[in-house]
Amino acid sequence: MRLRSLGVALAATAALVTLPAQIPAAAAETPLSQGKAVTSSSDENAGTPAANAVDGNAGTRWSSGASDDQWLQVDLGATASVTQVVLNWETAYGKDYKVQISPDGSTWSDLSTVTGGDGGTDTLDVSGQGRYVRMYGVHRATQWGYSLWELQVFGTATDTPTASCDTADAAKGRPASASSTENAGTPASAAFDGDTGTRWSSQASDPQWVQVDLESVQDLCKVDLTWEAAYAKEFQIQASADGQTWSTLRSVTGATGGSASYDVSGSGRYLRVNGTVRATGYGYSLWEVAVHTGSAGSPPVQGGGDLGPNVIVVDPSTPNLQQKFDEVFAQQETSQFGSGRYQFLLKPGTYNGINAQLGFYTSISGLGLNPDDTQINGDITVDAGWFNGNATQNFWRSAENLAIKPVNGTDRWAVAQAAPFRRIHVQGGLNLAPNGYGWASGGYIADSKIDGTVGPYSQQQWYTRDSSVGGWTNGVWNMTFTGVQGAPATDFDTGPYTTLDTTPVSREKPFLYLDGSEYKVFVPGKRTNARGVSWPANAGGTSLPLSQFYVVKPGATAATINAALAQGLNLLFTPGVYHLDRTIDVTRADTVVLGLGLATLVPDGGVDALHVADVDGVRLAGFLIDAGSANSDTLLQIGPSGASADHSANPTTMQDVFVRIGGAGPGLATNSVVVNSDDVIVDHTWIWRADHGDGVGWDTNRADYGLRVNGDDVLATGLFVEHFNKYDVLWSGERGRTIFFQNEKAYDAPNAAAITHDGIVGYAAYKVADSVNEHEAWGLGSYCNYTADPTIVQAHGFQVPVKSGIKLHDLLVISLGGKGQYAHVVNSTGAPTSGTDTVPSKVTQFP
Repeated sequence: MRLRSLGVALAATAALVTLPAQIPAAAAETPLSQGKAVTSSSDENAGTPAANAVDGNAGTRWSSGASDDQWLQVDLGATASVTQVVLNWETAYGKDYKVQISPDGSTWSDLSTVTGGDGGTDTLDVSGQGRYVRMYGVHRATQWGYSLWELQVFGTATDTPTASCDTADAAKGRPASASSTENAGTPASAAFDGDTGTRWSSQASDPQWVQVDLESVQDLCKVDLTWEAAYAKEFQIQASADGQTWSTLRSVTGATGGSASYDVSGSGRYLRVNGTVRATGYGYSLWEVAVHTGSAGSPPVQGGGDLGPNVIVVDPSTPNLQQKFDEVFAQQETSQFGSGRYQFLLKPGTYNGINAQLGFYTSISGLGLNPDDTQINGDITVDAGWFNGNATQNFWRSAENLAIKPVNGTDRWAVAQAAPFRRIHVQGGLNLAPNGYGWASGGYIADSKIDGTVGPYSQQQWYTRDSSVGGWTNGVWNMTFTGVQGAPATDFDTGPYTTLDTTPVSREKPFLYLDGSEYKVFVPGKRTNARGVSWPANAGGTSLPLSQFYVVKPGATAATINAALAQGLNLLFTPGVYHLDRTIDVTRADTVVLGLGLATLVPDGGVDALHVADVDGVRLAGFLIDAGSANSDTLLQIGPSGASADHSANPTTMQDVFVRIGGAGPGLATNSVVVNSDDVIVDHTWIWRADHGDGVGWDTNRADYGLRVNGDDVLATGLFVEHFNKYDVLWSGERGRTIFFQNEKAYDAPNAAAITHDGIVGYAAYKVADSVNEHEAWGLGSYCNYTADPTIVQAHGFQVPVKSGIKLHDLLVISLGGKGQYAHVVNSTGAPTSGTDTVPSKVTQFP
């Protein structure tokens, strides 16, 4: 370790300050940051996690991904007056960086700005007050990422987290259980009996857990652990309201056993110590677990506020408005896996001569209560010039809640998956193909009125719900309509159309709007057997003021997000990428979780991204979940395992929620989305294991299952699921219904043996479990493109039990250019595909 003088630029106009070339006496103190909860924008690998930078060990380090705009953030556990920050850099250091402070992990102010750094140890004298401190890297000095042996924060706590933490052990003598016990002499209860001479010990395998029932929901502030010689090297302290859905209060890595105390912040009836990596060849063994309850002293999370830096709010008088659209488009047009996220919000009024071209992760929405409140005499355009006229990768963008009068009479919306077109009034026609009519693979329209004709032209498939159209010109393979006035009649025997007169159950997506000068979120009501648009009546909906939402901004921590939810706030994620070190837990009925600008959640360290309890009416809408580099069991779980409550009067909805595994880098998840609750509506999702981009390979971005449905009476409308290693959809709940399904099997299956199971070659794209007695689906398509081994012959696209209550309507399989084939459509029914011609093999009705 070397010491040196450092020039610290406190502001652009400030003079350089030369610091003494020695560590002050304060550095001998235990840092406020040591052992505290820490998060990062990225970790280079599992061996260099964020926690290494605050573990007090100068031989372990955190390192980031090899790009700029990386950060490392520590939660001090309480508000503190910070006087000094010491950064001990590894060889891969920050040339230009900032040290910032925040009261809530969301709003940041600069403590110090460093330019021209040269590594080593930087000792920065600062002055500021807050709970969260972070290093924000602007420019790297090497081609590697940012790497810190230690980040140390010194000062004085002004708000001690344990000030109102009860010294009594709330767990003593309470009911306990464990994943396993080594023998009858080491039961789970021995860890909670207050006797340091008795212990719980587990079997010798990972993972293992021990938990206690506090018998009522408690505010949790501290946990004391006394380990026997067989201790955990890595573990989590977790809490749950019901003993089934767990949130991680603290993740610990590099533990050394003995006795340790951990400040935590959260609530629950159950507390669990979940061991993931053992330090010895034995199991896990704890003499005692003591749980302390009370307030940790954190201030309440405030609702409302501004919408953050990546929301662009405009009105008809905004100067250079076209330039604003053009600047964002220039940045986002080709940024398929970039970190930019943008939301345009247009105040009510009339906009003339505008052409808003939308690139990746760009959304445009009107701020009226009805689409016609925001009138664009111009266009909202998606085209494919960036990809040589091929629109099959025009993902992740959206338009919503406004009216368009196209300049030449027809608007162009040439999109692929994950590009919803909602609550739009097109005063003219709509062209769904790119200029030149190249390939296209979309898409989704809902609650929209198109006065003229819709021309899909080269679009391979499309789903339209609860809308009206002046006409529909053609279709390629699978065009499905429900509740659409003006839709073409079903002709699947000879054509591409499947049409249902109404949608059995639907509820439109929540949206932000202006009531005078006040932002509100309108939450539409449930519709039964709907046909046509829901507006202007908006019957049955409710409005929520922004003050009832935690407005989440980049840099916010999962702890703060969960604290906001625990206070009863809803969530409005502003555009950005959010790294999570613990699961977001939604436990309150009717909670709204709404994203703007494709806000993206990235679970780190193998945690799940989001869990929803088995409660009524939760609305999940408008965000992307991007799998992290450590395997998550389930990225999104709706309802705990075994959920059984009746939600038919007020179902949970999942709308424009997209899931990605790989593409932006290696991603891993055993299950992408699991629906355990009954009556859930899944309305437009694209669940995608990446077939291109970074971090793509049969095992590199392994993800076994796309959508797993265990709940009863679940309805999916507009279901896109692609490329999973095993089943793309596995449906085990009763009375499930799917209207429109689009799928491609995994391109990169190395050979037939890799996907052979139970004597069957290939996992079905859509499997209904053998135990199911009632299921119905309409408009289903599965395509194979086995580029790694074109000789693979997949047994079938669909697999269902043959029972009177199982009914499939209008399904097809296609070999894309002869790269692999299907032997049948469903089970052993349906003609095989053959040759290189991309011709569907169809079954109109099964059985």
